[in-house]
Amino acid sequence: MEASSPAEPLPNPIPAVLGTSESNDESRGREVVASKGHNGSTSDGAAGLPEANEVNALSKSQLKKQKRKQVWEDKKEDRKRQRKEKRHDRQERKRAERDAQIAEAEAEGRDPEEVRKSFQPPRRTSQLVPLTFIVDCDFERYMTEHELVSLSTQITRCYSTNKSAEYRAQLFFSSWEGALKTRFETVYDNNHLRWHDSHFTERDFVGAASAAHDIMGESKQDDLPGVLRHHPQAANQDANLPAGSPPAARDDTPADGPSVVYLTSDSPHTLDRLEPYTSYVVGGIVDRNREKGICYKRAAARGVRTAKLPIGEHMTMASRFVLTTNQVVEIMSKWLECGDWGAAFAAIIPQRKGGKLRDPTTGAAENDEGDESGQGVPVLEKLEPAQDQEEAVEAYNEAAT
Repeated sequence: MEASSPAEPLPNPIPAVLGTSESNDESRGREVVASKGHNGSTSDGAAGLPEANEVNALSKSQLKKQKRKQVWEDKKEDRKRQRKEKRHDRQERKRAERDAQIAEAEAEGRDPEEVRKSFQPPRRTSQLVPLTFIVDCDFERYMTEHELVSLSTQITRCYSTNKSAEYRAQLFFSSWEGALKTRFETVYDNNHLRWHDSHFTERDFVGAASAAHDIMGESKQDDLPGVLRHHPQAANQDANLPAGSPPAARDDTPADGPSVVYLTSDSPHTLDRLEPYTSYVVGGIVDRNREKGICYKRAAARGVRTAKLPIGEHMTMASRFVLTTNQVVEIMSKWLECGDWGAAFAAIIPQRKGGKLRDPTTGAAENDEGDESGQGVPVLEKLEPAQDQEEAVEAYNEAAT
């Protein structure tokens, strides 16, 4: 009789769980993949083993995050229903109040049409000015997926602020590509293509500034509106410009080349005012300040002027303050309305951050008898935490309407 050969040992189906002698990470990965079928089941019928491998491969924090995400998804319809009910309740209360006031006016012999007009929102006049805000989106490689979601929300708020401002600027989003662009095309269903006075380009911020320069030059205004009308004809900013930087705009007509200023807290120069026919670049990055000085280095490499907002000159801070991309745009938009940096900071910076306006005569914080410790330098590159996907989409829809 022919001797039978010894049977081959069966591969261990769960080496990652039991800790067999095959401890090499790459080998463990191959085992887990090989044991899974098309629908996630094991090839030998051992149900649940791939799931056990996958669960053990996740950390506790990742498991908690998955659980929170699942709970959030399960309650999605409930939240949608609650928002709809609240919206209807507000509309009903407003309608009942209006009807009561109309009935009262008719009883008193007054014109009810005046009451109806009082319930209509006031129509604000908005004027386009020869100024451009550029959001530099060329930082995707430094951000996580969650941080990209946060940036997309901030971008929609930039548009919402500019759309409703008394003086609107041109909005450019440079280096528009990658996951951020895909998100706006899919999750936001390309609604950004209908934004007024907004431009999306794959060119970098210098190329966007060149395109903005052409647009502002075509819409030359003889009489500049608001605070831009009083810009200095002979400012002393040339002394503060680094070597090789382009000159500032000195009159109401565009210069030969685009006037560009990159806003970054690492700049040694402080912004005094906004100049007409100039593009102001804001770094579109959410990185928890991991990348130090990245915006300043980027501007210096292209020979572009840099400046920081004059927060230290107008406010004392309880700590190092962090400005989001949309907050920088909101502050500049507010300055266009009032021409006062202090008022712009006070209107935009949340009070919970502990910022206090300085006394214009003494320089000390108003209503503060203590010392002025904690005048931290504001950081423009470090931004607020990302928001939930659904909240981001809701904020986008509000901005787009």
